[in-house]
Formats: sequence, structure tokens, C-alpha cells
Amino acid sequence: MYVLTAKRFLSLLMAGSLTALSLSACSSSGSSGNGGTPVTLSEVAHSIFYAPQYAAIELGYFEEEGINLTLVNAGGADKVMTSLISGDAQIGFMGSEASIYVYQEGSEDPAVNFAQLTQRAGNFLVGRQAEENFDWASLKGRKVLGGRAGGMPQMVFEYILKKNGLDPSTDLTIDQSISFGLTAAAFTSSDADYTIEFEPFATTLELEGNGSVVASLGTESGYVPYTAYSARKSYIKQHPEVIQSFTNAIQRGLDYVNSHSSEEIAKTISPQFKETPLDKLTQIVERYKAQDTWKEDTVFEESSFELLERILEEAGQLKETVPYKELVTTEFSTKAVK
Repeated sequence: MYVLTAKRFLSLLMAGSLTALSLSACSSSGSSGNGGTPVTLSEVAHSIFYAPQYAAIELGYFEEEGINLTLVNAGGADKVMTSLISGDAQIGFMGSEASIYVYQEGSEDPAVNFAQLTQRAGNFLVGRQAEENFDWASLKGRKVLGGRAGGMPQMVFEYILKKNGLDPSTDLTIDQSISFGLTAAAFTSSDADYTIEFEPFATTLELEGNGSVVASLGTESGYVPYTAYSARKSYIKQHPEVIQSFTNAIQRGLDYVNSHSSEEIAKTISPQFKETPLDKLTQIVERYKAQDTWKEDTVFEESSFELLERILEEAGQLKETVPYKELVTTEFSTKAVK
């Protein structure tokens, strides 16, 4: 089984920094002639889960804040971190466990988290059929398609299992051999009883009659600092005005999704998901909105960071406690709220 330890994570970054990244820009905000400061944002995945970010892009908030944004889908936290280290991106959007992994290995210029976006896990447990009164204990002896070791989806899943009295290593079988984004397709032809899916894959399985959402990991795990924005400590020190403008735009995106209907949000972000029909997009947004996925502000609180470390520790991925103030700053997020 492939295990992503902190050391392994760093080795991936080192290897990635020595090769050219094959990343494709999936959208951009602003134009080269708008006079804004060019900023490349590398995101871990392009998902409806991050609706406030796309609302900020489509509504022109970044342009209004003086930023000419280029959005790049890196396809993984290790690749996002590599883009920060190499300087290909100024800001990274990923699970904050990545910044902890790199810090643990002695980075002299760590990625500092300056704004949090999501406060719940964004994935769902999908079974073969609907289970109105699903009980986590029913997973005992079952097979589940899970995520990679050391990644937030898998660690949150294991955290939930332990909360419900299950041992992830002995009470059930978790298949971690399938790449992210391919588990839904694999589920349709595998012998697994359940799969862990982000949107739009969870809804797609339902619409195709190949599965049914039986539980939300976001609801079950509670308020978890799932994804946040970070930049290298040196960049934040050298360009505080850019970080502030970026945070302002994200805060406005949060304000928008927290004050508009799912239908309105879906219409606003639809240019980012042209392959997804509007009715399906609305359904997915509503599923995320109903479970209180998005924060009201971007402040990454110390209690949230401590919960993240507890999850990492239980997963065997934390060498020692990392000081909150070393990897989180609330300077810009508190100003953005005002």
C-alpha cells in the first residue's frame, strides 16, 4: 500500500521542483491589460466544493481588488506545493496538512496559511443503494474505495471511523490503490460496497443509477479546516498588499455564497463548469450549502489548526506539534472581514 508520509511528501516536492510541471490554466480573472498585479493561483482540484472562489472570479472581485488572476489546476497538494516552491505560483490552495508536512522537514521558507475557505469535508460516502438510516457500524467487514494515505479525504474518513468505534486497519477493507478522480468509475465495476466521492462524482453515480449517497463526511466529521490559501513566508513579507487584496476578494466570494440561493450561485459559477448542466450544478451547490460547507469569514482559527493536527496525529502523520503562529497568520483575514 502506498503511504504518503511527510518525508515522502517532501521527496515528491523535491522531484517536482527539478522537472517542468505540466499544468494547464483552466480559467483566469482579468486581462493582461487591466493594470492589475499578475497572480498565479494553483488549486488542488477544480471542484464545485470551492464555489466561493469561482464566484469571486466570475463576479470580477479580483479585478476590483487590483489582481489579474490566473487559475491553474495542479491536480494534487504535492503539485500545488511544488508550484509554490518553484515560484510558478504565488498562492496555493490546498489542504493545510501539506504546509505542516513541509515544515516538519525543516523548510526555511514554509508555506503560511493566510485564509481558510471550507470548514467541512467535501466528500460523501456512496453505497450501492439508498440507506435511510445509515449506521457507520454497518461498514464493519465491508470494502470501501478510499483515498491516499496522508491526504485529508482519507484521514478524515479514518477520523470518522474511529469516532464510531471502528478500527480502519482491521474492521473493514479500504482500497487505496485507485487514483483520485477515478474511484467513481472504478466503483461501477468493482466489488466494493462503498466509495468515498467528491462532487460531481457522487451526484453522477446517483443520476446514473450506480450508487446512492448514504452519508456526508463533512457533517459527520464536524468543522474541519479542509482547504486554505497559503503563500511562502517570504512572499507574504514582500507582498502584503497582494495577499490582502486576494483575501478581500475571497471574503467577498464567501459573502456572496452565504447570501444567495443555490440557483443563483450555480448560475454565477456555471462558466467554470461548462460540462455540468445547470440543474445538476444547482443540486450539487445545494448539497454543499445545506451542510454549511463554507466559512462566513476567512479567519483560520487556532482551534481549527489544533483539530487538524489531532487528525494528523491519529493518522500517524504528525512527528510533533507545529506552532500555530508558525504556519498561520490571521492578519489579512481579520482586515478583510472589516
